[in-house]
Amino acid sequence: MKNKRPIIDGFVPRRNGSQLGELHDRHPKFKVQPIDRSLHTGDEVTQDVGRARAGNGLGRSDIDDSLRQIDDGKVNRQEHLFTRHNRQNLNKSPKRRRPVRRAIKWFFIILLIAGIGLGGYLGYKFLAAGGSIFNGSILDLVQSQPLKQDSNGRSNFLILGTSEDDPGHGGAYLTDSMMVLSIDQQNKNAYMFSVPRDLYVKYGMACNSGYSGKINEYFNCVSDNYNSTADEQKRLSETQAFVGNIFGIDIQYGIHVNNTVIKEAVDAVGGVDINIQGSNGDPGILDRNFDWRCNYTCYLVKYDNGVHHLDGAHALYLAMARGDVAPTYGLSNSNFDREKNQQKIILALKEKAMTTGTLSNVGKVTGLIDTLGRNLRTNIETKEIRTLMQLGSEIKSSDIHLISLQDGDKSVVKSGNYNGASVVMPVAGIYDYTGIKAFIAQNLSSNPVTRENAKIVVLNGSDTAGVGQTVADTLKSKGFNISLVDNAPTAKYADVEIYPLDKTKTATLDALKVLYPSAVIETSGSPLAVSQDVSFVIIYGSSPK
Repeated sequence: MKNKRPIIDGFVPRRNGSQLGELHDRHPKFKVQPIDRSLHTGDEVTQDVGRARAGNGLGRSDIDDSLRQIDDGKVNRQEHLFTRHNRQNLNKSPKRRRPVRRAIKWFFIILLIAGIGLGGYLGYKFLAAGGSIFNGSILDLVQSQPLKQDSNGRSNFLILGTSEDDPGHGGAYLTDSMMVLSIDQQNKNAYMFSVPRDLYVKYGMACNSGYSGKINEYFNCVSDNYNSTADEQKRLSETQAFVGNIFGIDIQYGIHVNNTVIKEAVDAVGGVDINIQGSNGDPGILDRNFDWRCNYTCYLVKYDNGVHHLDGAHALYLAMARGDVAPTYGLSNSNFDREKNQQKIILALKEKAMTTGTLSNVGKVTGLIDTLGRNLRTNIETKEIRTLMQLGSEIKSSDIHLISLQDGDKSVVKSGNYNGASVVMPVAGIYDYTGIKAFIAQNLSSNPVTRENAKIVVLNGSDTAGVGQTVADTLKSKGFNISLVDNAPTAKYADVEIYPLDKTKTATLDALKVLYPSAVIETSGSPLAVSQDVSFVIIYGSSPK
């Protein structure tokens, strides 16, 4: 067995006879020449390294002189640059670059260039359209400013539709389509309701029909100059305030569209699917009001109950159908049915526009941008667009709730006749919008007690007169719905007794428990007869503290 030479970790011992600094690779191509180990001194004398000069030690000046001459040394650079990797692969021939790899590389380069070009094109289209749609500089698109909010934390939009782009349409600048969209950007939900076009109102100024008339005339009454951007913004802002005052809400934004928006936007996304249902149990809907366009050889609005795929033209006709031309069926509620169908179209368009298939289709995206740029005006600011787009993608269709002002016993408006005209008026009476405001507040409020709107009867069971009314006023200020104040039957009562008659009104009961922590919650029925829609009876056996 051969003797093993000792080694130190990280170092390989030199072979016998090798010189300091010599490469250990024995490949014949690199024959190492012995290195001159002599040190040159300033007195023309050379001395081997490690051996002292006769009569003189190795000084600092000797080392400095030698270091200055390093660059003059003739050293084989090929030897010193020869790396371990090269030595290991010395006998391997270089590989040729494969054509397939080169093709793949260029494919991705071309794809990247095409993507940049496409993004630039879409950006240009959006910038061009955005400049005519939104308020503010187009450079503000890089911002993401939150939307303005009301006291309930909601952002409210008034959407107005006119027909000036429909040749021969009577009353082209009347807002026959009016909707309010309310968005909660924190909780990601939305509510939508239609404003009846025939709602009878006082304008507060002279309009074509006088100082009062249908609400759809107000927008054009503000200004009839449609060639001025300033006048358009004035119409939007003043109509927002006017409608907001009637419905008791703060409307921050206005959007004005024409018929072309619906038609082209629906076509741009490839059509929409609408669940059509005839009113009052009818098997579908029929409205021949538009069939003159095909000389009455076709049906532009005739559908069985169920889901139907509509292109832009047919979606537009459905949005205008209200069954005012015989023969007709399935639209017996006239404008109320039309408003419901308009809401369905808006929701279906939103859902389709946010699908992957639409967003990945360049033609559909550019078509949608183009039609909005030509046919939509708003006072939404450019720096709010990114927030609005994000909300559009985050709010699910299931979280968009439709509110109807006309819904059987819960209706807050009704059809009627006033001054010889067929109009829509509040159930409470002409010009009395208190019921409408309360209904909208109930649906849009962030207060769960207000949303439940539980009817409460307050009874005074104490010996002090006026206790019931004092307590009722306090509860009203906190959002409770007080339907009756009266005296309790003669008996002995606890300070506060609460009778929950409707077990589903949990938010109201929880709020009452917080307000009256020592109250007695009675499980028996009401101590006196009340109407069936009453949810709670509260008896106060002592004066409020």
